[in-house]
Order: sequence, then structure tokens, then C-alpha cells
Amino acid sequence: MDRIRIRGGNQLSGTIPISGAKNAALPLMIASLLTDKTLTLRNVPRLADVNLLLRIIRNHGADMSMDGKRAGGDTLAGETVHLTAAEIVDTVAPYQLVSKMRASFWVLGPLLGRCHEARVSLPGGCAIGTRPVDLYLMALEKLGAGISLDGGYVVAKAPGGLVGNRIVFPKVSVGATHTALMAAVLAKGETVIENAAREPEVADVAECLVKMGARIEGIGSSTLTISGVDRLHGATHDVLPDRIETGTYAIAAAMTGGDVLLKGARPDQLDAFQQVMREAGIDIKACDEGMRIKRNGSRLLPISVETRPYPGFPTDLQAQLMGLMTKADGVSTIRETIFENRFMHVQELARLGADITLQGDTALVKGVDRLVGAEVMATDLRASVSLVIAGLVAEGDTILNRVYHLDRGFETLETKLANCGADVERLSD
Repeated sequence: MDRIRIRGGNQLSGTIPISGAKNAALPLMIASLLTDKTLTLRNVPRLADVNLLLRIIRNHGADMSMDGKRAGGDTLAGETVHLTAAEIVDTVAPYQLVSKMRASFWVLGPLLGRCHEARVSLPGGCAIGTRPVDLYLMALEKLGAGISLDGGYVVAKAPGGLVGNRIVFPKVSVGATHTALMAAVLAKGETVIENAAREPEVADVAECLVKMGARIEGIGSSTLTISGVDRLHGATHDVLPDRIETGTYAIAAAMTGGDVLLKGARPDQLDAFQQVMREAGIDIKACDEGMRIKRNGSRLLPISVETRPYPGFPTDLQAQLMGLMTKADGVSTIRETIFENRFMHVQELARLGADITLQGDTALVKGVDRLVGAEVMATDLRASVSLVIAGLVAEGDTILNRVYHLDRGFETLETKLANCGADVERLSD
């Protein structure tokens, strides 16, 4: 099993290209099941989750081809993937596949919308909370589906097709919004989704669906209005840059006191994050090529922040920010309001010398003078990269185990960091 070794002490300086967003690429790939024509996605990141999802949608009958690499091409550029689900040959998404990645459960919406039936295993994914699927099922029932549970599977049927309706989510859910949106585009009549997730990745999927012939109003807002159509056609769409990867590398640069250009980043999608970084004393600016982060080696200032749905501070950057605040001059307060189990990285950061106290959903992070390298273990996707960030300044070697978590969401992370001066390498047993 692979491990990553980080030897701390090097500043980061240079350019890091930002990959396509995993959280947009996955639902965009699932959207290919809505049409019998070809959906071409550009800037798809090379990730374990992408490869797994390709297996899942191919299981439903989608054909996949990928543009080959060209001589002299950018080895860090995203892939171009062509997906064609000319015929859905199987409406069952089996446990063996769905249990490995939560987002694969979202096939329920397209399968039900196009085929009027689906049998999908209850999902798996990172162990960061219960994350129930009740809102997904509520939305589909509102659209006229009959829902039952059978042996760990959700069985959904709409023999006459789905019918538009008003869906009001009691709380914001990205997954439920994706599911309702993709089901509604082929439903008869009008659907209004209220309290919809506003994340840029949701808007990216909606914009792709419009290119495919869907009729959607209110994109980017909390109210989406969908007028159902009989069928969708093919399209070509560029996956938007990954704002979570952007924030992660911004934090890494700030941690080491470096100067890094995040090429292709979209600063407009990270307003709350940028505000927190500036409060911590970090120079972070939008530029023509993306975003530039500088820190001249001055002490980091403590911050107080809580995670919120977009446009608030992202839960997917909470662990990374905590890693950064282990070196701040004072006590930082970080409250996690989205997932109840998303502090599992705390005990691993403590192995490096971090001083963190948990009080329910809040972490008090007291900055320390020094971190010291140790063997640590990734517990989920975002937690794993917080340990990399801490390792960049820890004295000696930090060895990160279970890096398969990291590979799910960060494309060639060790290469991007090494290209900017980090002493980091992948170890294969």
C-alpha cells in the first residue's frame, strides 16, 4: 500500500495548476445517463473516484472513450472523456460499487427520470457522519416516484414517468439537489426546487444540462425552476476548476511562508475562504491567471470560523485550515456545522505536536512553536491533506499512511507540491 513521505522545512514557490473539480465532474458524468447521445467532458481530473464512477456508469450501459495524450502536452492537464449511454442495459447499481463512493448513489435520479425505475444500493464513502438520503427520496416521491427499501437497496418506480412538483428542502443538501435536478429535467411539467444548494458545482451541472437541452431557471440561486422536456441531447462541457483544491494549495503555500500562483483558480468562488485567509495575515489576491498567495514568514494570526453551505466557509476546507492554525500565534476557534464526525484528523495532527481541544462541534486550536514529523494515518479525503499541510513545516519526516483517501480527490498532489520546492515523495511497498 502506498505511503507519502514529507520532509518539512521548504518554502513553496512557483505555479500550481488547478485541476477540474471532482465535486462537479462526478455528477456531470452521471448526467450522461440522461441522454442516448454523447456527452463530452473536458478538464476531468485523474482521480480514483472518477475511475470508480466510470465503472459504475459503464455497468448501466454507457460507453466511454478518452482522448489520448499528445506529444508535448501538459501532463497535469485534465482528461477529455466522451460518454454515450445509447441504451440503459441495467437499472441496478450494485452494493459492491456504490458502497465505495457516496456520489454514485446519485445515479438514482437519471435512471428514474429516463427509465422510470431504478434499484440502487444505499451509499458508502467517507466516514464523516451519517449523511442520510432521506432528502433524496423525499424529492423523488414529490415527483411521483414510489420508493421502497429492499435488502439495503432503494427501489424506485414511476411507471408513467415523473411529474413536476414543488420540492422544499428543510436543509441544504448538495446531493439531494443534484438528484432532484437530474430527475426533474425529464419530468412532465414544471418543478420548483426551493432551498436548493448554491454550490458552484451544482451550477456547473445545471449549465451543462441546459447545453443538453434542459430548461432551467435560477441557476446559482436557492430556487431552481425546471420545465421538463421529453429528451436531452449531447453536449460538450468544461468542468470548472476545483475550488477545494485551490483552497488546499493556498493553505499549503501560507503554511510554508511561500509565494505561489494557483493557475486557473476561480477566486470568485472562494470569497468566504479569502476573507478568513486575510484575517490570518495572508496576502491572497486574484490575478489574470488565477490566484496568488504570499506570506513573508510573519507569524500567522488566529481566526474564528464556522463551516456553512455555500457561500459560507466550505466544510471541505475545515481540516486544511485546522492544520494551518496549528502554527498560529494564539487560539483559533473552528466550528463544524455540516458533518458531525469531521474531526477525526485531530488525533493525527496531535501526533505531530498540535495542541487541539474538542468541545462538541468546536475545535480550539492553540498554535505551537514547532511540529515534529511522525507516522500518521489518513482517515478521510480532506483529513489526509491536512496532515500533508502540517508535514510541510514539521521537523523531520512525516509518513502518511492510507493515501488511497488522498488519491480519491487530489490529482498528482505530490508532483504539484514537489514542483514548487516541497520535499515530498510517494513510497510504494
